[in-house]
Amino acid sequence: MTCTVGSLDKKRLRITFVALVLTLVLLLFFVVESIQEEAMSQGSIKKIVFSKKNSSAFARKLLQSSEDGDANRIGTACSKDDIVIYQGTTTPLPNGIPSFTVQILNVCVSGCSISNIHVSCGWFSSVRLINPTVFRRLYYDDCLVNDGEPLGPGECLSFEYANSFSYPLSVSSAACC
Repeated sequence: MTCTVGSLDKKRLRITFVALVLTLVLLLFFVVESIQEEAMSQGSIKKIVFSKKNSSAFARKLLQSSEDGDANRIGTACSKDDIVIYQGTTTPLPNGIPSFTVQILNVCVSGCSISNIHVSCGWFSSVRLINPTVFRRLYYDDCLVNDGEPLGPGECLSFEYANSFSYPLSVSSAACC
C-alpha cells in the first residue's frame, strides 16, 4: 500500500470538510430549536395542538384504507362508524393532574347528520368542569354527546378533561337523521 503525501492531504482535507459540514448542521439545528423554545416561552409563538375550550368546528374526512374495508364506503347509509373520536394529552393542570383533549367528529361523506351519539366511557369523571351539553356521563359506560342533538356532516365537538389517567372512549350507538 503506497500512498503519496498529496493523496493523504486530499483525504484529510475531505474528512475535515465533511466533519465541518456536519458540525455546522448540528449547530444550526440546536440554534433553531433554542430560538423556537424561547419564542414559545415568551408567548410570541403558540404551539396549538387542540383548542383549550369546548367548541365546534368543521373537519373533512380523508379516505383511508382499513382492514375491514368499511372506512371507504361512499353512498351508503350512515352508521355509528361515521363518528370518530380522537383523544390526546394536553398541558397538565397547575396542580399536576394530567389533562386530555377529546375531539368527536362526524366524518360522514354522504351528508348525513347523526344524533343520540352514545360513547362507552366507563366511570368517566373529570376534575375540570365539562359543559354537560357537550359531553356527560349518564350511567356507567354510557356518555351522551352534544346533548343528543345531531352532529352535522363534517362537524366536530371538542372538550378537555383532567384525571389521573385517560379514559378509553368509543362510540357505542348513534342514530342517523
